[in-house]
Amino acid sequence: MQRVMLTIKKKWPDFNDTVGFFLLSVFLVWLKTYWAYKTSFSLGVQGTLQEFILVINPLPTAIILLSIALYFRGKVAYWLMILINLIQSIWLFANMLYYREFSDFLSLNILNSGSSVDNNLGKSIAGIISPFDFLVFLDIIILVLLLVFKRIKFDKEVVQKRFAALTTVFGIVLMLVGYGISSKDRSGLLTRTFDNNYIVKYLGLNEYAAYNIFKTKQTADIKKDAKADDLNKIKNYVKGNKTLQNATYFGKEKGKNVIVFHLESFQQFLMDYKVNGVEVTPNLNKFYHDQNTLSFDNFYNEVGQGKTADAEMMLETGLFGTASGSAMVNYGTSNTYQAVPAILDQQGYTTAAFHGDVASFWNRDNTYKSWGYDYFFSKPYYKNANNADYNIGYGMKDKIFLKDASKYLEQLPQPFYSKIITVTNHYPYDLDSQNASIAKTKTNDKTVDGYVQTARYLDQSFGEFLSWLKKSGLYDNSMIVLYGDHYGISENHKAAIAKLTGKDSVSDYDLANWQKVPFMVHAPGLKGGINHTYGGEIDVMPTLLHLLGVSTDNDIQFGQDLLATNRRQVVPFRNGDWVSAEYMKYGGNYYVTTTGTKINPKEDPRAKQIIDATQKDVDKMLTYSDDVQTGDLLRFYTPEGFKKVNRKDYSYQKASGLKQLKKANKDNPTSVKAKHNNQSTLKDYITDAPELGGKPQTIQEATSSSQDDKNNSSDSSSSSSSNDNQ
Repeated sequence: MQRVMLTIKKKWPDFNDTVGFFLLSVFLVWLKTYWAYKTSFSLGVQGTLQEFILVINPLPTAIILLSIALYFRGKVAYWLMILINLIQSIWLFANMLYYREFSDFLSLNILNSGSSVDNNLGKSIAGIISPFDFLVFLDIIILVLLLVFKRIKFDKEVVQKRFAALTTVFGIVLMLVGYGISSKDRSGLLTRTFDNNYIVKYLGLNEYAAYNIFKTKQTADIKKDAKADDLNKIKNYVKGNKTLQNATYFGKEKGKNVIVFHLESFQQFLMDYKVNGVEVTPNLNKFYHDQNTLSFDNFYNEVGQGKTADAEMMLETGLFGTASGSAMVNYGTSNTYQAVPAILDQQGYTTAAFHGDVASFWNRDNTYKSWGYDYFFSKPYYKNANNADYNIGYGMKDKIFLKDASKYLEQLPQPFYSKIITVTNHYPYDLDSQNASIAKTKTNDKTVDGYVQTARYLDQSFGEFLSWLKKSGLYDNSMIVLYGDHYGISENHKAAIAKLTGKDSVSDYDLANWQKVPFMVHAPGLKGGINHTYGGEIDVMPTLLHLLGVSTDNDIQFGQDLLATNRRQVVPFRNGDWVSAEYMKYGGNYYVTTTGTKINPKEDPRAKQIIDATQKDVDKMLTYSDDVQTGDLLRFYTPEGFKKVNRKDYSYQKASGLKQLKKANKDNPTSVKAKHNNQSTLKDYITDAPELGGKPQTIQEATSSSQDDKNNSSDSSSSSSSNDNQ
């Protein structure tokens, strides 16, 4: 037995030896990276080959980076390996947290845009983090202790430079072999991939970082080298993407005010949804089913890493957010745009955006100038906006913000185009008990269960705002547009999603439909109803402009009017997946859209032909949109009748904004306030916000009221009983 133990000891690496410590470090980095792949990321691994690729892909960069220490001797080599391990662990840790909320990996653009989105992030991170996440640092702590207490002793012998060089080369060769295997399984891996999950799954997290840095540098060079001729192929594509105008709706709302109501993190499943028999969003449900509301039930968010910023970009410009980072942050200050605010401003509209947070968030203060907004009423405009009780998460509480925003809305000369951005229904979905009026769901997922409470608060805020619109007279002369900007519950919460939707589990088909968000257009006299066409946020711009009687024939934008009868009904997602009226691609799988039946295109020639053609078009659309953004190609093109926006014409400082608003009312006294003999209508704005002295409904009162309504009404609910979360 003693002889056997001695034999094992001789064959087992000596961790006191520099090479032995190197092998141990490589193993530990590989182990925790593979653990993170399996537990923290949804990489869509399928089959033995992909699992094998996933197993080996943490090794190449671990070997290459840690081998740097082999070129040094003694203590320096050991501590350098610890440092390299730490840096890789911090990168892994940061991505685990980011992915948990955003289902994507950190990019250089996201890191560079941190200053524009860091407000209140500490609280969000606190809600995301798990004690198990810190396991990625456990090996470092153990190694440091072993070195400090000399359980592992420093080897003073120099590792031969030849051995060190061969080790580095081996890491490079292993990386190339892995890339070769991956390319055979996924052709065009680095040339036509919109989904970062593929890069990480096939190549590795560190390789993704290197690739992202390369692409970011490449993108910067594109703008420098771009020329007017680059627009020709895009013009031809956009021209072929046009639809016929719907004679019933084109110009139907010409001359009306436009109030775009931004429903933060609000998903379609919430419509008609109940918790313990209580409607989560009764005001929005009523609005959704109103005979003068056009409601779209197959409308999807199409955002990428920019999330809310991407949604705004699509709505205002008809361009997608970019594949990496936020286009508003990276290009909003410098690029040329022909956006809805500028288009309508040149049609005689006053244009304004409202947001209860700082102006710099998502670089709005600069981007809105590029888009041509006359006014941007951000946090400094609102009384007591910095009062801690008036704020939650990412800005002012919606009830307080909307009442304060109405003070400026009533002063806008008519007709006006306005966008009102809510924030309370934002991760981490915390709401103080005095404002909670519905019970949490019971999925045992703390990230998810508060979601219905903040959604209910948003619904109440909208109800109060809508009531004031009617009393002020704005309601009768306005087109009110509501949209959800992106998902509220990440698809990483599959178990909770299954419970919310009454299923045992969820498939990629379910997760694709989970990306649905509401889109509603309402105006008195508008022919409404539930429209089942398949569309997304990229389609909002032409839809709204056509309703207002504004042609988009000369615009470079990638959406299609949702009311057009000859539209293609293809919804591209930012990662290259898509949904159409017939088929959908999501998570690497294909389904029949209406039934959820999983199909293999190779076994159905007709399906393969349609799917291949759709994928080609989706890839082209996303690529062309990126070309416009990254090359700033609109600087080479001005549509007929459009005047190029001059950013120097705009200032969103409070003093200058108020001065401009006062002058506008004097020159053009058409605002609601002016029509009321310059008397404010805010006395008619009723809110139950407890911070302002109101008394909101309690959870118990809401439950009791719902039960009374149920007992006193024989009408069946428009939502199925399967939507009740018990």
